[in-house]
Amino acid sequence: MPKGFINLFEEVKNEDIKNPPTSVEIEARDPYAYIFTSGTTGLPKAAIITNGHTVGAGYYWGDIVFGMKKKDVMYITTPLFHSNAINVAYAAALRYGSTKAIRRKFSASNFWKDTRKFKATCFNYIGEICRYLFNQPPKKDDKKNPVKKCVGNGLRPDIWKDFKKRFGIRRICEFYGATERFNPNFANIFNRDCTVGFCIGLYAIVKYDIDTDEPIHDENGFLIRAEPGEAGLLLGQVEPDTFYMYKDKRADEKKIFRNVFEEGDMYLNTGDLLRDIGHSHAQFVDRLGDTFRWKGENVSTEEVETVINNFEQVEICAVYEVLIPNTEGRAGMASIVIGDSDIKKFELSSFLSYLQEYLPEYAVPKFIRFRKEIETTATLKIQKIDMKKEGFDPNKIEDPLFVLLPGTSEYAELTKEIFDGINNGKYRF
Repeated sequence: MPKGFINLFEEVKNEDIKNPPTSVEIEARDPYAYIFTSGTTGLPKAAIITNGHTVGAGYYWGDIVFGMKKKDVMYITTPLFHSNAINVAYAAALRYGSTKAIRRKFSASNFWKDTRKFKATCFNYIGEICRYLFNQPPKKDDKKNPVKKCVGNGLRPDIWKDFKKRFGIRRICEFYGATERFNPNFANIFNRDCTVGFCIGLYAIVKYDIDTDEPIHDENGFLIRAEPGEAGLLLGQVEPDTFYMYKDKRADEKKIFRNVFEEGDMYLNTGDLLRDIGHSHAQFVDRLGDTFRWKGENVSTEEVETVINNFEQVEICAVYEVLIPNTEGRAGMASIVIGDSDIKKFELSSFLSYLQEYLPEYAVPKFIRFRKEIETTATLKIQKIDMKKEGFDPNKIEDPLFVLLPGTSEYAELTKEIFDGINNGKYRF
């Protein structure tokens, strides 16, 4: 026995194996945990987790979606206070008593070594984890691992197929859902590439005006369904008498749309943009808070991030909107991590040419910030709130800043003099 470890089998072998008397008093609807949402776009909110939910999740993820077996080993990559871990990975492994493997802190450089050590046949992920793994230098033994399948959400289409091929993963069970677990929930059961799968619940994707930050209504005041292939706001139909999400009922009401398609109906506002890609399958587009309006056009930060992350010198990036005085809408800004590379060796001219080739002019970020790292939440989601607040002010930011000024063909260093000129309306963006 390694020093500092306890042999749990020895510790419990003489304990009573019967259920305690209080177990018959526990009901499926009873909450046993509150999971606080990550708060990437606002303050965290306590989502209620019930006994019945975890039992149902075990059947759904363990049987229907993921096909867990007792011999499987689930490597849980996210903290157990994260819904992806407890509602999906833990619940799926619980279904047939599969082994669960955890490590104190996620490590991209040691991940595949861990899978071999644990003999892990599957793991859970969020998109950032897949990006971190994919950004590791390729190794000859990348495919020599026991992993056959993974389940999670946020894997970007730009690396999906290459990620699958490089690490020899047979099934990627991408899903769309929320800690709050109310409809709509999508799951990629049929192993199709680049999709969140399908949803058996009642949902709608409706037309949304990014400029006014409101759904579009028809002449009767009802919402309008988006066309196939068109990005729109995802809503999930819920029943008024059974609806509860958060400990705070006022937070519940803020998430609800009433009289959506007819008088008396009630839909949950997911705050996310999705598109119908046919065959009852959908594709995630962006969070509403991560979509902004510039030059009369809608800009999806996720789509811009996908392009930037594919540039050879970029390790990872975060794209967000910033306000330029005396302009309409919001301009794009990208914080970029290039690892241990020297910033002086970053090919800004090639980078701009690359962006102009793969993005429309209005989507090319006007500001670039080079960072040593990008802050994430405890569950590894990129945290943009502080970056948005800091904007492109060189008086507050020590990182190298660059700007694409109007009428120029290259990014220039953003000096305090140029910053003052922008604020005083010297440059017409």
